[in-house]
Amino acid sequence: MTRTTDLPEVIPVFPLPGALLLPRGRLPLHIFEPRYLAMLTDCMKTDHRLIGMVQPHDTPGGQRLHLIGCAGRLTGFSETEDGRYMITLTGISRFRLRDEVEGFTPYRRFAVDWAPFARDLAGAETYPGFDRAGFLDLLARYFASQGLSTDWDSLQEAEPELLITTLSMLCPFDAADKQALLEAPSLPTRCETLVTLMEIALRGGTDGEPLQ
Repeated sequence: MTRTTDLPEVIPVFPLPGALLLPRGRLPLHIFEPRYLAMLTDCMKTDHRLIGMVQPHDTPGGQRLHLIGCAGRLTGFSETEDGRYMITLTGISRFRLRDEVEGFTPYRRFAVDWAPFARDLAGAETYPGFDRAGFLDLLARYFASQGLSTDWDSLQEAEPELLITTLSMLCPFDAADKQALLEAPSLPTRCETLVTLMEIALRGGTDGEPLQ
């Protein structure tokens, strides 16, 4: 999958508040609802094995979805004795929702537009101006404030994209802020957004409204 034309026009979507998947990131999920078990079964029958992760708006019923999501390829799964699945999605590309496809599946499917995010398929982004020392200093203060721990040696060695992607997906930001990280147009912009969110958290969230 190196071109947007290699990607399917219609994909199943999994609306999950606060779950962020980014290109080349890895997202573990626990699947147990019958409709998403059906989605997983159908996904495994396809050549592309793609599932679109989309965040619902904070509205009654969660039917309204954010227009931009990220598709992940099913790259790992294991089945529990009671029929549930632990799966891993590896991020392939973001997309924009177009039209919902009506049908007889218990889960939702959408026609999607990949073209605005063709860069996602071009391989890892570089960040020549990345200030690793300053970033890790801020991260250490943020983790301390949140009671979090990590393997600092690994963070020192990780490539900028892997570092920023992993932290964007794992840090406990709210759903609107996760959406802002998803929609960042480039790696430097995503890093700037991540830095801003950590700084706001260290100030006790005094900036009020989440980033949009």
